[in-house]
Amino acid sequence: MNLENRLLRLLGRKQYVPSGADDITTKLELGQAQAKDVRAELRNLVRLGRVVRLPDKCFALPGDEDLVAGRILMNRRGGGRVVTTDATQPSIDIAPNAARTAMHNDRVLVQVDSPAPTTHERGRERRAPSGPSGRVVEVLERARTQVVGTLEKSRQLWYVVPSDPRITHDIYLPKLDQSAKPKAKRGDRVVVEITEWPSRHNAPEGKLLEVIGSPSAPGVDIESVIRQYELPTRFPDSVKAEARRLGAKVTEADRKGRRDCRKHCVVTIDPVDARDFDDAISLERIEGRRWRLWVHIADVSHYVTPKSALDKEARQRGNSTYLIDRVIPMLPEELSNELCSLKPGVDRLARSVEFVLSGNGQVEQAKFHSTVICSKRRFSYEEAMAILSREPAGDIERMLHDAHRLAQKLRQARFRAGALDLDMPEHKVLLDAKGRLSEVRRVENDVSHQLIEEFMLLANEGVAKEIKRRRVKAIHRVHDKPDTEKLDDLRARAALMGLRAGNLADQKQAGKFLAGLKGHLLADVFRIGYLRCMKRACYSTEPIGHYGLAKDDYVHFTSPIRRYADLIVHRIVYQHAKLDDTALATAADHISLTERNSADAEIDSKIIKLLTHLQRQLDRKKPETYTAMVTDVRHIGAMVDITELGLKGLVKRFSMSDDHYRFVPERGRLIGRQRGNEIAPGDQLKVEIEAIDLQKKQADFRVIKTKPSEGKKKNTSRSRKPRRGQKPDHSPKRRDTQKQPKAKRRQK
Repeated sequence: MNLENRLLRLLGRKQYVPSGADDITTKLELGQAQAKDVRAELRNLVRLGRVVRLPDKCFALPGDEDLVAGRILMNRRGGGRVVTTDATQPSIDIAPNAARTAMHNDRVLVQVDSPAPTTHERGRERRAPSGPSGRVVEVLERARTQVVGTLEKSRQLWYVVPSDPRITHDIYLPKLDQSAKPKAKRGDRVVVEITEWPSRHNAPEGKLLEVIGSPSAPGVDIESVIRQYELPTRFPDSVKAEARRLGAKVTEADRKGRRDCRKHCVVTIDPVDARDFDDAISLERIEGRRWRLWVHIADVSHYVTPKSALDKEARQRGNSTYLIDRVIPMLPEELSNELCSLKPGVDRLARSVEFVLSGNGQVEQAKFHSTVICSKRRFSYEEAMAILSREPAGDIERMLHDAHRLAQKLRQARFRAGALDLDMPEHKVLLDAKGRLSEVRRVENDVSHQLIEEFMLLANEGVAKEIKRRRVKAIHRVHDKPDTEKLDDLRARAALMGLRAGNLADQKQAGKFLAGLKGHLLADVFRIGYLRCMKRACYSTEPIGHYGLAKDDYVHFTSPIRRYADLIVHRIVYQHAKLDDTALATAADHISLTERNSADAEIDSKIIKLLTHLQRQLDRKKPETYTAMVTDVRHIGAMVDITELGLKGLVKRFSMSDDHYRFVPERGRLIGRQRGNEIAPGDQLKVEIEAIDLQKKQADFRVIKTKPSEGKKKNTSRSRKPRRGQKPDHSPKRRDTQKQPKAKRRQK
């Protein structure tokens, strides 16, 4: 029995009393020479949430003390929720006054309490959490050691306002060292380290580590994001040296023992600016009108071996990060863009899944091979789309047409099984030579994207089923059910808009509702609303399935160049690697953290460029006009989505000059007192920028012109002009009881 199991068995005994590390060592009948190993294993079990450390430095099992260890995901109000490594357990709501000094992504120890009573927040009643609530007892591990913010000065003290709005306390600098060059100036972006934070009732203190520069200086905005999320920008010399030693070509020794697929019609389809090609496909007809589909994935595991310098660095990074102006790769470019990249015309090693499918797209057989391939051609999505839009010419183009037809059959079957269509257009921000926004390009999820998407989903599911068949432990990609309380609120909102949503907690009914919105003016509104009800996908050792994809078994397998989770799965499936439960759980927790960190950094880099672009419009006093769709209405005003920019913002209620609006919750809209104008989700407004808060990363807009939504009758009646000496009538207008016509559904 290994040390981990012995510890868990000891702590699980009925007669066990919470004890310190030294006492536990004695109870296990181990000598002082092994005390160090006991302490290390206890620390690891605490990180994983399998053991809790009590305030008196004693250890116990979580259930025995109503204590839970997990990571806290903070919100802008100063509260948050704690998620554990066990994906089957619900998250724990943390109120702002119960978070102590925890910061976003910190690992914390939580005392689980009963659900909190209903409270009032900003003048509005806030419903109590439907799940468990608790309070932070101790911060076990800081996710970040540094904080980025703006340097400010009061009469007596220097302080830093954090760039992350989820850090609600300013950081004071009692001893600002100005000996460093360049000297810090008020308004500069700086990096600080928190040195003391005794309680949430006191402001944290810190010391200045680095002056990034003025926010208006070129490159400071993205450098601030890199420092804020502590993204590694350089590879250690040992890692670079190891990458160089691997060479630039596939050798004869590398090809030995592999299936030769170099004569197959293999192609890649990727974004036009992609340089790391980690997936490729080939397709052919076989007897009985069946298909043979090959999904080839770059064999990173052949080159990146466990415990090597490359492996340690890749694990630490967890994934590649795609900022708006650069890529921070998980692996050095010698591998990511060269030796492992499935470039056309050169031999490359791959891990391949061979599928035999029926004419209707049903999987009849799946085999797993180590292969050597040679891609025949590299396509961008735009090139593939052009080919699919015309008659094929040549074998490769005919294969693409066949692949498209097969992918659509897979897609239709997936939605019939309950998968949710939540695809939203992406907005790609392009920069000029000075790093300023030059264009925002809307990228649709067209059939060329769907072709690759469906085949990758099929491969991920196929590998997950093989892992299940072998009964081995692995890291799964999991997605839990959405919050039922939020779904009920969304259903009520739909009813206000005249839409029958049905039971949104039922996956198939939810899918039917979302599919029925195709072409409807409110389609994006309710897709966004449903996404807000969803929980975030993560990695776990527990195969609880993927709700959004309606798959019982699912892993990440198809992107080992940019995701460490995929590399682990490759080793398990093809190299029969066996990792113990603790190692897998530790890896799952870590790469879930790095994924969230990268996703937040990517979003911030985009928002900062968009807000800076809008700020320049304000500085020039030449604001541009944008089309905005109302996604939600609240007491404060209308939440809007700027269609051209892919940016969310707010139109404050009191800034609307065409009428005096009041929020009517029972109708889910803003209604003007004088003219009876209405603003509701789905409406389109002509807006321009009014104010920017770069610190909070928020934008306020003002309405220029209202464009009523098609199919929704607007109350355009005006108040009668009062006679001389008569007071104007400000009484509420009679509610329009006429039934609203249903929007026509777009023909498929």
